[in-house]
Amino acid sequence: MEQTNESWRILIVEDDERLAELTREYLESNGLTVSLETHGGPAVERIRNEQPDLVVLDLMLPGEDGLSICRRVRPFYSGPIIMLTARTDDLDQVLGLEMGADDYIGKPVKPRVLLARIRAMLRRVTEAGQGSADEASGEEPVRLQFNDLVVDRSMREAWLSDESIDLTSAEFDLLWLLASNAGRVLSREEIFTALRGIEYDGQDRSIDVRVSRIRPKIGDDPIHPRRIKTVRSKGYLFVKEA
Repeated sequence: MEQTNESWRILIVEDDERLAELTREYLESNGLTVSLETHGGPAVERIRNEQPDLVVLDLMLPGEDGLSICRRVRPFYSGPIIMLTARTDDLDQVLGLEMGADDYIGKPVKPRVLLARIRAMLRRVTEAGQGSADEASGEEPVRLQFNDLVVDRSMREAWLSDESIDLTSAEFDLLWLLASNAGRVLSREEIFTALRGIEYDGQDRSIDVRVSRIRPKIGDDPIHPRRIKTVRSKGYLFVKEA
C-alpha cells in the first residue's frame, strides 16, 4: 500500500524546545506525524526503537552532539537524516554528510523550507519503493547490473560480489541516479536538482562528498576511479563496463 503524507512519522531532535514545538505544530498542520526529543542522550535509542521515516537532527545538542548520533545510528537506521546547523562552516556540513546525514539546513530554519525538503526526500523513497509496478509495465527498470555490482531500486539496496553495500538513503539515491544514466555525463546542476529539488548554487559540496563515500563502497579506487569518473568542469560519469 502506498504510504501517504499523513502516515509519515518524523522525529525532531532539537534542544530549543520553543523552536521544536513551533516546528512540530507547523509540520503536523501539514499532515505529518511528529515526535520530539530535546536531549542528545536518549536520541540514539529512540531512533533505534521508533524507526521514524525521517529524522531532523540538530548539530549542537546537550548530552551527545548530532554528528556522533548520526554516526552511531547509521548501522541500524537507513532512513533519511536532515541535519540542522547554526554554523556556516563548510567543514561542519561536510562532516555531517560523512557521518551519514542526507541533507543539511542552516538555522534559523524556515518551516516551509524544512517541510519542502522533508516531502521531497520522503517522496523519493516512496516512489522508489513502487518500482516493481514500473517493471511490470515495462516503463523503467528497477534492477541494474554492472558486472559484480547490482543496484535495485525497488529494494533500495545494492550488492558488490553478492555482498550487501551499506548505503545511506541519499547515497543510494545518488548511486541509482548515476547508474541509471550510465554512459552519460551528469552535471552537478542536474544531480543537485534531481536529488534535492532546488537550484544548485555552485558552491554546495554535498554531491562531491557523497561520490567520495560511494566509490570505495562499490569497489572503486578513490584516487583513480574506474566506475564513477569525474569529468573536469562537467560533472560525473558512471561507466557501464568498468
